[in-house]
Amino acid sequence: MAGVLSLQLLTLWLVCHAEATPAVSPASNPRPWLDAQPAAVVTPGVNVTLRCKAPQPAWRFALFRSAELTAVIHWDASSELAEFFLEEVTPAQGGSYHCCYWRRGWGPDGWSHPSDVLELLVTDELPRPSLVALPAPVVAPGANVSLRCAGRLRGMSFALYREGEAAPLQYRDAEQPWADFPLLGARAPGTYSCYYHTPSAPYVLSARSEPLVVRADGSGASDYTQGNVLRLGLAGLVLISLGALVVFDWHSRNRASGNVA
Repeated sequence: MAGVLSLQLLTLWLVCHAEATPAVSPASNPRPWLDAQPAAVVTPGVNVTLRCKAPQPAWRFALFRSAELTAVIHWDASSELAEFFLEEVTPAQGGSYHCCYWRRGWGPDGWSHPSDVLELLVTDELPRPSLVALPAPVVAPGANVSLRCAGRLRGMSFALYREGEAAPLQYRDAEQPWADFPLLGARAPGTYSCYYHTPSAPYVLSARSEPLVVRADGSGASDYTQGNVLRLGLAGLVLISLGALVVFDWHSRNRASGNVA
């Protein structure tokens, strides 16, 4: 019996992964969808349900992990949905999953195309994000800047912090693996950090990013100071010249008075 079951499992894997064109046209066996509840990113010890949903009632479902078929297979499950339960998951159970379904009348090689891959991540902490300033961490007078917090996973929630403030400065939900936080240039200078987490419970958080220092561009102030120095210098030269003229005129008058006497 065990040998027959092993042969059946191997046959399912080969059929679902076969490169050859199946006996049934692709339009007749579209892909199923695979999702994870409560989430695809969870902490160890959480119960996870992988749900394979067919676009039409199916008779059998099969769940695959990476390149190996798992021991959980739904036989004679006349339904559009099959649920595979993973109890108290461990990091070792994380990985790439996909599923297939079969309908009566399709023939032995008529299994559906595999679903898109679902990445299940079991971890206590998400990878640390990076924080960069766009276009640069030096803000010119009158210009704005945007801070990008980038993680490694899509669909996360991001928070931006400013040193000296306990509450998040800004908060963003993002479909892509990053979030942009716009800042007004006049108020941008400061030290910032960010982190991200799963959008719903059970929450998994990342560590804070390395701090990023945003500075104001001092070139404008420097130019203003240099202009003031130049103007003061020119004014000083004018005063010295006028003083010299007054002294010269005074000496000339004294010599003229002596000659008359």
